[in-house]
Amino acid sequence: MKAIYLEKPGSVSVKEIPEPEPQAGEVLVRIKSMAICGSDVAAYRGVNPLVSYPRIIGHELAGVVESTDKAGATELAPGQRVVLEPYLSCGECYPCSIGRRNSCIDLKVLGVQTDGGMSEYFSFPKELVHPIPNNFSVEQAASVEPLTIALHSVHRGAVKAGEHVVVFGAGPIGNLISQVSTAYGAKAIVVDILPERLQLAADLGAAYTINAQESDVVERVREITGGRLAECVFEATGALPIIRQTIDVAANAGRIVFTGHPKSDVELPTGLFIKKELDVRGSRTSAGEFPEAIQLIDSGKVNVQSIVSETVDFSELPAYLAQMAENPQKYVKVVGVIGEK
Repeated sequence: MKAIYLEKPGSVSVKEIPEPEPQAGEVLVRIKSMAICGSDVAAYRGVNPLVSYPRIIGHELAGVVESTDKAGATELAPGQRVVLEPYLSCGECYPCSIGRRNSCIDLKVLGVQTDGGMSEYFSFPKELVHPIPNNFSVEQAASVEPLTIALHSVHRGAVKAGEHVVVFGAGPIGNLISQVSTAYGAKAIVVDILPERLQLAADLGAAYTINAQESDVVERVREITGGRLAECVFEATGALPIIRQTIDVAANAGRIVFTGHPKSDVELPTGLFIKKELDVRGSRTSAGEFPEAIQLIDSGKVNVQSIVSETVDFSELPAYLAQMAENPQKYVKVVGVIGEK
């Protein structure tokens, strides 16, 4: 079968590899659509320290059940459309024991610490394979996993109806955090420097947008909130100056959720954590959010189609991966398809 093979940083191609042989408890899935994630781009650039080479990339995956012979998964009959939850946890460490397996001390994410599923077939544990409605488009199916990342962030932030929520970054995850927060009844304030992304956020329900190159972000948030500042702040860029600014836009007794991955550490005024009595939380992958993400898409409350810039043939993915590495602002999300779109 064919797979997207990252031999080393800057070297990616479509390569013939052996088809998988399902083990006991695994479902064989014929992959139909997959999306390029920022972690795939980082692996291509060679800046993700968790990636070893060579590596088959890809963890935003959707397809059709091919076989369940060794899985005994009657609810996953051949032909069932599915998405894959791409996080492999040990099930025994402290985080796993309290239901937070996304924080497993030995967590393996497809395409990062272990080979991913940008291939024609993929065999995976049945408990991590989730049915989806037949009416999902290939783009919607491939976007379930990114939505779970946003959904987990919103859960970590304990967003409530009526609150003002600042979202730094209007890329794929920031876009979805804004949409989920809005679906939860909060007033999303999206901050970015790209007018087209801010316009998209507004079109998708954000109550306010702020162009950080044109406005004083802190003062604008203060104005919008009547001086209170934001009850919850999401950082979805990983940019060091923005990580610092989250503290300034957070209200006293507010919450801050760090979702973006910084390239290095940043000094923070921890005295302000005490003065404002802030809750500061990390958010990593997702844990148990796939069913709700599927329901949010199916109900129309979240438009994941909005984050897809291009839908291309599987064979074009290496070229698009290189383009996304060179021009990250040009694309929000690229989906690759095997077979008909």
